[in-house]
Amino acid sequence: KIGKNEPVCIADEVPFDIPESWEWVRLGSVIELQSGQDMTPDKYNSNGQGIPYITGASNIENGKLLINRWTDYGRAFAYSGDILLTCKGTVGAMIILQESKVHIARQIMAVRPIGEVYVPYIKLVLETLVENLRAAAKSMIPGIAREDVFQSLFPIPPFDEQHRIVHRFLDIEPLLELYTVADTKLISLNAAFPETLKKSILQEAVQGKLVPQDPNDEPASVLLERIRAEKEQLIKEGKIKRDKHESVIFRRDNSYYEKMNGIERCIDDELPFEIPESWEWCRLKSLTENITSGSRDWAKYYSTTGAAFLRMGNLSKNSFDLRLEYIQRVSIPSKAEGTRTSLQSGDLLFSITGDVGMLGLIPDGFEEAYINQHTAMIRFLPEMRNKYIPYLLLTDYAQKFYNANQHGIKNSFRLDSIGELLVSIPPEKELFRILQRISLVLSKIAVL
Repeated sequence: KIGKNEPVCIADEVPFDIPESWEWVRLGSVIELQSGQDMTPDKYNSNGQGIPYITGASNIENGKLLINRWTDYGRAFAYSGDILLTCKGTVGAMIILQESKVHIARQIMAVRPIGEVYVPYIKLVLETLVENLRAAAKSMIPGIAREDVFQSLFPIPPFDEQHRIVHRFLDIEPLLELYTVADTKLISLNAAFPETLKKSILQEAVQGKLVPQDPNDEPASVLLERIRAEKEQLIKEGKIKRDKHESVIFRRDNSYYEKMNGIERCIDDELPFEIPESWEWCRLKSLTENITSGSRDWAKYYSTTGAAFLRMGNLSKNSFDLRLEYIQRVSIPSKAEGTRTSLQSGDLLFSITGDVGMLGLIPDGFEEAYINQHTAMIRFLPEMRNKYIPYLLLTDYAQKFYNANQHGIKNSFRLDSIGELLVSIPPEKELFRILQRISLVLSKIAVL
């Protein structure tokens, strides 16, 4: 009932049931509100003269009132026992005032109880109402309106029960804080779970643990021999250049050795994990025709039409899918230096500055495209133009390699370093079984 008007049913407004001994009231019937007033700088000081001047949420920290301004010209007063409630800007900070008297600014309301209402109980209920009060504000600036505070429905128990409720809440509050921390952690873990599971699956794959080995498969050494012969033929035909430091990794006496520049050395300490007997190790460069980066000074070729110009924004952090929401276009002369990195299907793009290790695999039938100096192009030999190495480059093992080999304050990665990555190679048939299993598992993870 409001004033002399007929009683109005508010059953639809009441948010929950309460005990028989409780009552619903409008908050305005058990409190007064004192609004604040701002002061010009000449009316306050920082040397402790006068009464405290409380300006906003910055004065309320971890349940304590921080006082850093004082005034002799107070007009909007709050008194000991009032609840200070921030109502503009950072909304909803609250504290029960212990100071005998303070001046409050416009960002604060003083909530003053009327009659037998326990102040800590009012504060406890207000804390549950803040979100609704903020949502009810009509202004674009976050705030709480006086009328919305007055009109809020307030469940009021008997006075002694108010005390018991507050004391019980204080008993369980530390447990609530622990629960909040645990719940936040759980939410974070759940959000990260699909990506964590994906990385775990990929790590298992490159360690030979995702699918069983078949003793009837040709060993990986046979695959590597074919790849070396393939590369040698391309070198003889003048289609690619010989690696500056050719690497051959082999086993002897239960250890792994690498022959480079005519020198053999044991590399057991460099190997990141164990692999099955039928697998082999090699350097990434042994599997490629070319590893190079794009050219500089592309801005002069920018156009609204023409070839695709792929940049770091088109690469992905946790996959090798190209992000093609926005593509810069370039119109490039046929003899321009940048044409040397005209992309082909199967090329893998790799960011070498800033966020190192972002990837993009050029799919079959992709349009004419180029890259700039911040991106490397890895062009694999035909035998390795599949998704095995791209998946390997998404593993935690590869990420650690990127982190360990970055240089300078801008996080750059040398082209030579890409080729030095140690790669675990399975037998050819097992490689394709691995790719099939990865595809199946990742499709299931995608719907988690």
